[in-house]
Amino acid sequence: MALYAIGDLHLSLGSDKPMDVFGGAWNGYLDKLRKGLSVIGEDDTTVLMGDVSWAMDFPAAVPDFQFISDIPGKKIILKGNHDYWWNTVAKFDRFCGENAFPDLHLLHNNCFFYEDCAICGTRGWFFEEDKKGTHDEKVFRRELMRLEVSLQAAGDKAKLCFLHYPPIYQGYRCPEIIALLQRYDVKACYYGHLHGGSHRLAVEGLHGGVHYQLASADYVNFNPVKILPVAKN
Repeated sequence: MALYAIGDLHLSLGSDKPMDVFGGAWNGYLDKLRKGLSVIGEDDTTVLMGDVSWAMDFPAAVPDFQFISDIPGKKIILKGNHDYWWNTVAKFDRFCGENAFPDLHLLHNNCFFYEDCAICGTRGWFFEEDKKGTHDEKVFRRELMRLEVSLQAAGDKAKLCFLHYPPIYQGYRCPEIIALLQRYDVKACYYGHLHGGSHRLAVEGLHGGVHYQLASADYVNFNPVKILPVAKN
C-alpha cells in the first residue's frame, strides 16, 4: 500500500484545450502522465489536488474521468480553480455510478483515512489573483470553514492536508489557513496550482511545524509524489 499525490492534470480528452499548446514541460504531457502514474498499484491511494479536467460539465468530462478511473486504486479528488465540471458530492457519485467509475471520491467537507493518517483538505483561496479588488470574502470564509470541518473530522489521527492553492509562497502568506494547519497539528501540506515560472515561488520544507510541498504535475515531471510509506535511507 502507498499514498500518492499529484495536482493539475489539466485533462482535456473531451474538449479541445490540450496543455501541449504551452510547450516546454507540457509537450506530450498525456504520455508523461501515463508513464508517471504507472507506478500506482491496485492497493494504493492517490490524491488529485484540483484542476483535473477542463470540462465544463459531467457529460464533457466522461473521457477525462475514464482516464482517472483507469489509474489503479482509490482516487481522492479536490477542487481546483479550473474544475468547472464540479458539482455536489451526491451528483458526482451518481455520475460515477452511471459511468462505471469505481473508487473515485471527492474531498469536500470530509476526510478520508489512510492507515493511521487522515487525508484532509479543500481548494483553498489565492488572494494574489484578486487584481481588481473583487475578492469574495464569503468564498474565502467558506473555504476556511470547509478546511476546518475536514480537519475536525480527522479526530486524533495524524493529519495530512491537501490544497489546490498554496497557502504560502515567496512574498505571500495566507495567515488564516496557516493558523488552521498549525492549530490542528497538521504534519504536512501538499499543494498545486503553480506552473512554469511560478515554480520558483514555491515554499517547501518545514515552516511553523508544517512540512510544505508543491506537487503540481509539471513541477514533479508528471510523476506522483509518494507520501507513504516514507522511503528508508
